[in-house]
Amino acid sequence: MQRVGIVGYRGYSGAELVHLLHRHPHIEPVLMDHREDAGGTPAIRRATPPTRIPCTGEAVHQQALALVFLATPPDVSMELASVILASGARVVDLSGAFRLRTPENYTAWYKEPHTQPELLAEAVYGLPEFCRHLIPAARLVSNPGCYPTAANLALRPLLEAGVIDRASGIVCDAKSGVSGAGRKPSLKTSFCEVTGNFSAYSILHHRHVPEVLQISGLAEHEFSFTAQLLPLDRGILETIYFRAPSLSAAEDLLAIYERQYAAEPFVRLFNPPHMPDLRGVARTNFCDIGVAFDAPTKRAVIVSAIDNLVKGAAGQAIQNMNLMLGYPETEGLL
Repeated sequence: MQRVGIVGYRGYSGAELVHLLHRHPHIEPVLMDHREDAGGTPAIRRATPPTRIPCTGEAVHQQALALVFLATPPDVSMELASVILASGARVVDLSGAFRLRTPENYTAWYKEPHTQPELLAEAVYGLPEFCRHLIPAARLVSNPGCYPTAANLALRPLLEAGVIDRASGIVCDAKSGVSGAGRKPSLKTSFCEVTGNFSAYSILHHRHVPEVLQISGLAEHEFSFTAQLLPLDRGILETIYFRAPSLSAAEDLLAIYERQYAAEPFVRLFNPPHMPDLRGVARTNFCDIGVAFDAPTKRAVIVSAIDNLVKGAAGQAIQNMNLMLGYPETEGLL
């Protein structure tokens, strides 16, 4: 057994991490108290309650933590990452603090200065399906955002194959459950605002857009993204539109995905005309992808679905942890 810490264990992604790690056969989760986590007791009593320690470098060292998950806001992740790394543990950060490659890009999209540019330069982007070769040796892994995970798994194989008419643009219509906004109370995500409602937000300025551009290789003018809030607790479904002039059938798209993802345990492909839905990925680490194509007009539609708290957050973080600590990538997730 190896011990790993979770900071931010009371948030939605942090709580999902605790839940998933309790069934991992080689991991003992340790709850780390920081700011609003401090004080109180876990809601569920266990015969052997989880260890709780302060979120300090000394505690990380004393408890011999192999790795620490930061399920914290970006400013807190920047504050804590260097302390934890200096104490000998590795870090998987679930915030956006280390996802973008330059401080200037971070400031442009997050509207805040980056306080740890050296760590930003060191961080490895943790999308295993495309960055697996970099993850095992990394000290600091930046877990991808939920929207970019679904978008990049759908788009990058097709862009690498050169079948998308980039000059015609790509439209990504993305819908998410409310847990994607985090647990901190706000009017926008309160019950009365969300129930029976459906709304778009952060139009043209969503901070997940640069992650899609960074991994897919698209330019900003080639990619139109709109995020929308569903009156559900979890799940992301993205409908992606583009033109593919060199293709003749939906099976051509499917063949590209099959070549890319034949050995990937967490990507499932749907036979046309079947399409993914949120119920099919709920509480799983799968990304489900379906395809449609209209030969006369060369219009293509891709549907990509994930659970934003699992493949979009905690589950993918455990994928990264497994790679970093030498366990099978699927351990604790299947």
